[in-house]
Amino acid sequence: MVGISPADRVKRLLVLGAGPAQLGVLRAARDRGLFVIALDRDPAAPGFEYADRRAVVSTEDEPAIGMLAAAEELDGVIAAGIDWPVAIAARVAARLGLRHPLSPETAALAVSKQRQRERLAEHGVPQPRWQLVTQAPDDMNVPCVVKPPDRQGQKGLTLVRDRDRLPDAVAQAVSASRTNVALVEELIEGPEVTVNAFSTGGVFHSLTVNDRLTADEPAFGVALAHAWPSEQETEGAVEVARAAAAALGIENGPTYTQVVLSPDGPKVMELAARVGGGHDAELCLAAVGIDLNGLALAAALGEPVEIPDPKPSGGACVRFLVAPPGTLKSVEGIDEALAQEGILDARVYRRPGWIITPLRRGADRAGFVLATGSSRDDALTKADRAAELIRFETADAEALVP
Repeated sequence: MVGISPADRVKRLLVLGAGPAQLGVLRAARDRGLFVIALDRDPAAPGFEYADRRAVVSTEDEPAIGMLAAAEELDGVIAAGIDWPVAIAARVAARLGLRHPLSPETAALAVSKQRQRERLAEHGVPQPRWQLVTQAPDDMNVPCVVKPPDRQGQKGLTLVRDRDRLPDAVAQAVSASRTNVALVEELIEGPEVTVNAFSTGGVFHSLTVNDRLTADEPAFGVALAHAWPSEQETEGAVEVARAAAAALGIENGPTYTQVVLSPDGPKVMELAARVGGGHDAELCLAAVGIDLNGLALAAALGEPVEIPDPKPSGGACVRFLVAPPGTLKSVEGIDEALAQEGILDARVYRRPGWIITPLRRGADRAGFVLATGSSRDDALTKADRAAELIRFETADAEALVP
């Protein structure tokens, strides 16, 4: 029997997570012809459709992930769109002797908001005033933001405008935290942008800076759309994102940095050493023609990475779908939405039977529309028109997507 040469062998990739935040990287991996092993604790996770092999395992179960990885003869492991598993992926890769863009030490630093805040302070990177607490502090003014230092997606997060609510907010964050502490930060007012970048050999390449259009309370901090190009002056945002990546020791791989453009200048809210979980990589491809998912896959597989020159479009956006609460019965209008001018993709994350909850966190969003246009506003208009065609019927309500 003639053996398969290493050059002809199909590379095998383990993807931590198969939820909405991993759809882009999973589809990119399948399109590239990789053998994809995906894991998620949800057996109905939508990204499983792109996997050659699936495992119903939590993305935070490091012992189980380690055993699975050791049995699969992997070429790489990646955690996209999700914070805590970034460190797990780096540690698993190190134990298996796989090349990986992040060292375990750097990855562990990146997934802790507390350690990020400490490191950014050491390097003088502009950020909010903050405290780490186990009970309500006496010297933090309101309004302020209270959150766990080791969660994402608005889990355990509260915007506090009334000091009387601060003790309950701290208790909620502490209960959601893995380390039983809360991070209390001053509220920074101003437009929000996200800097999507990729570093190679310590060189930080800014790819897109998007306006982050967020929901009103009680869904504080939840993005309803990412729009490119930003309407803001973005040079300062790129510089503080670059400084944050350098302070955390990130020399290779993707970064996703949220920045608020305050009256006192841009301030780093947080940095994630991964592609964004809101279809940011797909938006990057639509906006400037750079395949950020492909770059992230190459880095995870230990392949050389070259950043191509951008080819900007007029405008592009991701518009998220919000469904009426209740048990999902049916969805109509996806095909009609996809047929609209400028619509590159549209998808609903959940199947009938899923319980739709009121919008409080990023995980409560029901789907997305990806659109391009002659400008940022034209792309948003086209995305809104497509979203209006997508209708959710639930057991308790039936309404058009707002």
